[in-house]
Parts: sequence; C-alpha cells; structure tokens
Amino acid sequence: MMKKALAAVALVFALSTPALAKEVVDVADLVEKHGPAVVNISTTKLVKRGSERFPFAVPNDDDMQEFFRRFFPGVPDARGPMREIPARGAGSGFIVSHDGYILTNAHVVNDADEVEVKLIDKRKFIARVIGADSRTDVAVIKITASSLPVVTLGDPAKLRVGEAVAAIGSPFGFENSVTAGIVSAKGRSLPSESYVPYIQTDVPINPGNSGGPLFNMKGEVVGINSQIYSRSGGYQGVSFAIPIDIAMEVAGQLKRTGKVSRGWLGVVIQEVTADLADSFGLDRPRGALIAQVQPESPAEKSGLQASDVILVFDGKLVENSGDLPRMVGMTRPGAKIPVQVWRKGRMQAVTVVLDEMPGEEVLAGKESRTYSRGGLALSELTADQRRELRIDHGLLVEEVTGDAARAGIRVGDVILAVNNAKVATVEAFRRAIAVVAKGKSAAILIRRGEGSLYIPLKISGE
Repeated sequence: MMKKALAAVALVFALSTPALAKEVVDVADLVEKHGPAVVNISTTKLVKRGSERFPFAVPNDDDMQEFFRRFFPGVPDARGPMREIPARGAGSGFIVSHDGYILTNAHVVNDADEVEVKLIDKRKFIARVIGADSRTDVAVIKITASSLPVVTLGDPAKLRVGEAVAAIGSPFGFENSVTAGIVSAKGRSLPSESYVPYIQTDVPINPGNSGGPLFNMKGEVVGINSQIYSRSGGYQGVSFAIPIDIAMEVAGQLKRTGKVSRGWLGVVIQEVTADLADSFGLDRPRGALIAQVQPESPAEKSGLQASDVILVFDGKLVENSGDLPRMVGMTRPGAKIPVQVWRKGRMQAVTVVLDEMPGEEVLAGKESRTYSRGGLALSELTADQRRELRIDHGLLVEEVTGDAARAGIRVGDVILAVNNAKVATVEAFRRAIAVVAKGKSAAILIRRGEGSLYIPLKISGE
C-alpha cells in the first residue's frame, strides 16, 4: 500500500512539472560535459618590498638603525634597496572560442606581470591579456591553442528566482571544484557598482572562484562569478554573478579595441522614495531623481535640471535609480537619446546627446576631494581597489601632514571610520572631522596591510 502511494505521488509530481523534468540535467552530467571548458588561472605580479615589510616605519637614522639591527635582527635596512617580490594570485575562467579566447574577472588579471592558464587535461599556457574593464569586472585573455572545448552561452533574462545553478572554479586553489545552489534574486545593484544588474545566488563562492562560470541546469553559462558579501572574507551565503549577455558585450569591445566605450550623461542621481514621490506629485515611487547636474556635461547642455525625475530613457522605463547608469553606460557615445522627465508636476521631453564616459582615472580625479583640517589629502576608492581590499567603503590617504603625520597616519592607509561612523566619501569625512573640537581627538579606524587599527587624530587647529 505504501509503495503504491509513493508511486502515485511521484507520478503526480512528474505530470505537474513537465518543463522542469525536461530541462533539468544532473549536475554530474553537466560537469562531465562542460567542465573541460573551465580553466584555472594563476597570476604573478612583481611588487617592490623594502623596509615596509616591518609593521612600522624604520627611522632613517644611524643610531636608531643600529638599535633596530641589534634588537630586531630581521628588520631590513630602511636605506637599503627595494626588492621585487613575486606576489601570486589565482582565479578561474572559461573558454568561449575554439581558438583560445577566455573570459574571467578583471580583478583576477589586473596589473599581473604573467598570467598562466591550466586546462583540465593539465596543459599549461601563458596567456595574453586582451583587455580588462574594471567597471564591470570583465576581462578577456587569449592562449595560443586550437580545437579547444567551449562553453554554451545561455540567456540570463530567462533565469527564474529559485532556479538551480552551479559553479565550477578553483576556491582556495582547489582546482575544478563544483558547487551548486539557486538563484536568490536578479537585477541586484550593489553599493560599489552601478553598471551591472547582478545575479544573486547562494552558490558557495570563495577566493579563487572569481571569473568562473555560473551554469543553469541546461548546461548553459548564464553569468561570471564575480564577488561575495562577507564579513569574514569567505562565503557566507550571498554571492553575485555578472550576467553573461553584459559580459559578452563588454568582451566584444575589448576584443575589438582593447577598451570599453560607454555613454555619459553627467548627473548625480538618487532613489525616489515614497515620500519624495508624494512631494513631487508622482503616482508611485519610480524613476531616477537628479540630485546634481555636472557642469559642461551632456545633461547640462540638454537642459536637464536638479529635481528632474527621469522616468523614460530611450524608450525604456526607468523603474529604479539603479537602472539609469546601466542604460546610459550601454548606449553608444554620440547617440541622440529621447528622455522623458517629471518636472514640476508634469511630463517633459528632452533630447540628450551622450558623450563618452571619461576614463576611470579622470573621473576619480574629478570626484576626489582634499581636506586640510587634520593634515590629510584623501581620495575615494575605485571599484577595483574595493574588490582587492574586500571592503565596500573607505578613503585612500594620498598625502599626510600636520596633525595626521604626528598621529602616525601614513600614505596608503585606508580610512574606514571616524568615531565609529563609516566614511565612504570625502564629504562624509569632512563632516565627521568638522565637529571635533580644537584640542580634542577623533578615533580614526585605519586599514593597513591585512589588518586594522584605531589611531587617535588630535586636532590642533592648524
């Protein structure tokens, strides 16, 4: 009787989910068929090391040098030459063409002096970096080979939340490791990124998985595993993948020109909350609210204004503020784009001619701020720097004088918080320090090397 009941339940389930039964494949079959197109990537970068190997600066003074040599025999001479030490990294990738083009993450290969690719059959190749785009974290590398196995590409738009997915990569250097999970969400915007609608999964992803493929259960690649949200540096149940259609668009430009050209509008935007929607007379929270129009930008030339709410861009609805940067960035520079905005209680049509987005280093220079109180010159971290440091906020110390120098803050330190309040922008730091009274100290949380420490910054009023 029990056997008949179980058989009936199984039959009902099979008949009620014909599409699922037809499309889902065994993960072992998926790995056996498509695993050979996944590669392990090892990188080598020569970094200069000298006295900074010691946890504090060694004074350039003969007596002090003698003291440190006597009591700390492992301390290098601060006046000695810098040495080049090989720093090694690891990641994953996958082959997209039979003649050796491979997709991976930009942060895996950026600044590498040598990139080595190892196939599942143990063959090794030295790869050439064709191009890397830090804004989307996509890179294309090339090995000299032929008749290579390739992955099959899928359509991320057809992914459903809850659908099963699997990843192949090299977490912690363990080659060709397979993990599986489900799609947790789609179209995620992350605080540090604005050009990628990430696929969120609960697939276990760890250092070394970066750049590897995310498969659906048809054996198609739907994304590139890029990053995780973690307090420990390891997997904690939330990981993100770049949709493969966006990655292939970026890869195509990298192959053709070695760089990516994006449209640039020149606005600072924010989310439209329910309260803001009500105050503007909108029927519901939607669109991208312009908080600032940058001087001499396409937005300024077209007549866009602060307080405008962009609702439609090039015929596409802008439901959330995070939609707009992706729409603009994926549009060809020079294109004439119709835009519909909500202004003073009614719709208005504006035509914008996009410029090409300035290089990241130019944007960083425009957006950076220096702050003299306390003796610090700071800049906001780039997306690539945040990935490398595995943090989502912080300010890079570029110059140190006065109070900051006396406190022991160094060039290259990353300021994470002031009096336990996180700082992600130079303006936030300025506001936090402005309330510190003359003669009082602020507790500055610093990231230095692999560790963190608090440094009291006493404000003298200089």
